[in-house]
Parts: sequence; C-alpha cells; structure tokens
Amino acid sequence: MRWAREGAAWPHAERSVFIEAGGLRWHVQRFPGPPTARHCILLLHGTGASTHSWRALAPRLAARAEVIAPDLPGHGFSGMPPARSFSLPGMAEAIGALLRALPAQPTAVVGHSAGAAIGARLCLSGLVSPQALIGINGAWLPFGGPASRLFSPAARLLATRGAAPWLFARLARDPALARRLLAGTGSRIDALGEQAYARLLRSPDHVAAALSMMAHWRLDDLVEALPALRPRLLLLAASADLTVPCAQSERAARALPGAQLERLAGLGHLAHEEQPDRIAERILAFLDAAD
Repeated sequence: MRWAREGAAWPHAERSVFIEAGGLRWHVQRFPGPPTARHCILLLHGTGASTHSWRALAPRLAARAEVIAPDLPGHGFSGMPPARSFSLPGMAEAIGALLRALPAQPTAVVGHSAGAAIGARLCLSGLVSPQALIGINGAWLPFGGPASRLFSPAARLLATRGAAPWLFARLARDPALARRLLAGTGSRIDALGEQAYARLLRSPDHVAAALSMMAHWRLDDLVEALPALRPRLLLLAASADLTVPCAQSERAARALPGAQLERLAGLGHLAHEEQPDRIAERILAFLDAAD
C-alpha cells in the first residue's frame, strides 16, 4: 500500500515511522508510554492484518508501557521481501533486524494468531529475550487432518500465479467480500476496523504477501522446540474463534510446562479488536505478575 495515498486516514498515523532494516523498508507504529514505563511491548499481528489491528489495544497498553507495532514484511505499508523470507524463521530474522535498527529490546512480546508463532520463534532463536510471551488465539500448532496437506500447496499455487492477488484485490472492491471474511473469524469489530481490512484486501501486494506467508508456513519444527521457551507464557483463547479453534491453545498449553491458559468466552479470532479493554487488562496484569 502507498502511504502517500492511504496513510493520512490510517489509524494512529501520527505514530507511524518508516525504518530501513534488513533490506526492507518497514512501517512501524511507536507509542512511547509514560516516563515510568517498565516494559517495552512488541505487538506482532497475524497473516493478512497490519498495525491497524492494534488500533484500540496499543493506546491502552501505552498507558503503562512503551509499545512497538510493525507491519509484517509485505503487509500493509512494509516492503515486500524475497519469497524465502515468508517462512517462520525468515519472518523472525527480519523482525530481529528491525529491532536492532530501532534499536529496541522488548520485555514482552504479544502475538495474534500467526504473530504468536513468530514471537515464539524470535525467542527460541535468541533474537529477543522477553520476560513474557503472550499469544492471542495463537496459531502455535499445525492444523490437523486433510486440510493441513492441502492448505500450503494451494496457497503456494496461488502465490506463484501473478494474476491471483490482482484478481482477488479486484473482487475485494465489493465491500461484501471483506464482511464475509470477517464474519468467518467469529468476531464483530467496529466500522474503522472493517474499512481498514477492506482497504488491505484491495491491495494486490498485501494479498500476495498473505498468500506467500501461508504458502511457506511450517510449524512442525516449532512444535518440537516449544518446550524450550524461556519467557512466562500466557495463552488467551477465544471460545467463538472460527479461524484458530480454541483447542489449538489448549493443546499448546498441555505441551508447555508452566503456560497459563485463559479462555475468552464469547469472543472470536479478533478478540483484541472486539474487547481491547479486557485484553489490555489481562496483558498488563500478567506483566505485573512477571515483575
């Protein structure tokens, strides 16, 4: 997406900066927090989203902490990396380069969906050493069944067909498409969020990045390494999530000694957009306990 055309109306545009790191031009939103802040929180959105998904949560966290929220590579206003960088290790390495360039040393990482898996890989690779890792409907584990054998090859096929993202973006000119996709998450969000997702879906580059990320997503190695995670772990799992079932977080919690699992009754995949006050309260309370 082009900042000159889209940026002025983007949520928290006044907090946006552009950083060159690791061969990419990154869009990052920074909230400085109060002078007494003890924590620096890194927010990592999921596949197909952007900084806009933190529009309500980030200011609430910034009342107590410094907050850093980047657009993942190829997403939103961040530059498009080589295809190999869309793998889980590639994403982690790219974000590690960004943190060195800022520079920033997060004491907490909060990841939504695929962002939780990226946060875990960041920690396991030694690129960050936070006190806490918090997943919101985290995509920690591979999906089971036939879908897991078909999903990545199908995404890879679409990602390598140059016309597919352009066709999808053209179809997304119909606002009904964005509404149907959002309904499939089990969440109801505000009009500002709906508009932002609709604008993202109309960007062929953003769509291509989301497809490439899905095509290169492999979680088997992460699953084996998860028990070695050092930070305190909080897994927030929404009961009405239609994208990453609550059972994913329940299985991950069983595999992670000491992980704290909390179920979010009545919320969907975009829980942090539905009830940001509730999610911010849980995150800050968990950080207080970590202190």
